[in-house]
Amino acid sequence: MNADLNWRPLEIGPSDVGAAATAEGLLAHLRDHGDLEDLLVKEKAVVFRGFGVAPGELDGALDLLLPNRLAYVHGNSPRTKVGKNVYTSTEYPQEYTISMHNEMSYAHQWPARLAFYCEVAPATGGATPVVDGVRWLEALDDEVRAAFAGGVRYTQNLHDGYGLGKSWQQTFETDDRGAVEEFLAGAEAGWEWKADGTLRVTQLRRATTRHPVDGTEVWFNQADQWHAAGLGDETAATLARILPPEDLPQSVTFADGSPIPAEWVLQIRDRGLDSAVDVDWNAGDLLLIDNVLVGHGRRPFTGSRRVLVAMSNSAADAARAAQLRTAVDAA
Repeated sequence: MNADLNWRPLEIGPSDVGAAATAEGLLAHLRDHGDLEDLLVKEKAVVFRGFGVAPGELDGALDLLLPNRLAYVHGNSPRTKVGKNVYTSTEYPQEYTISMHNEMSYAHQWPARLAFYCEVAPATGGATPVVDGVRWLEALDDEVRAAFAGGVRYTQNLHDGYGLGKSWQQTFETDDRGAVEEFLAGAEAGWEWKADGTLRVTQLRRATTRHPVDGTEVWFNQADQWHAAGLGDETAATLARILPPEDLPQSVTFADGSPIPAEWVLQIRDRGLDSAVDVDWNAGDLLLIDNVLVGHGRRPFTGSRRVLVAMSNSAADAARAAQLRTAVDAA
């Protein structure tokens, strides 16, 4: 399948659907068109703009947009939980770009849908770029696509409460080692508890995947975000002085353990961003994406910006996440 170079997210406003320009107008529309599966497969991403959804009205909209809302279990980016499986978007300094990625593409199971909500719009910048996964795949050189055909190996070193990156307790939202091991076993991941309490997790994953409904093949990995080269020369050099590669909070190689060339990492990062379409924010906007067909990121911004995110999956995957939540409550 060739990418549509003119693709953009579908934008839906009150006048497009004959609804009131209120949160209740959006809820009424969603109740009448509750099954978004076909729409998302066709459009890949949808922006609901102009309904003025207030923070206190968000749960009602998310309950319709995201059945089986998930906890952010085994997520690697820094976030704060602010509601019923609602989180801040990645907490990263506002002057930096967050490169394109599909949420948790490094994991055995990933969210099927993501919903972003703008509570506070930035003064300038701060768009959420979205990229068609087919276009991203086609934008890469043939030699890069061929080299990644064997997949990638992700490694995490999750400290026990003090160190770089996230702790394993934060990552899995529990301090029960048994619950973590059960989750990792189900996720087909390898793990090792180190003497200092660090948990090392290793995962072998594909570099592309196919959409479960229409079979579309897309670029689907986070090699450029897990590789030191993707952080910039200065940051990579600083980390190299502090830690050997195998002890970094996160790292990636090809599946056989061989290194991924830095220039390929930069190609992946830059062509993903160059192929993306920006979704600018107004307070009250909602963006719904198919997490397989579409990658996302963040542009730099000034002023305050508060964008929240929630995720959903199939009932079976939600049940697996619920096992960890049960372990948290029991601990």
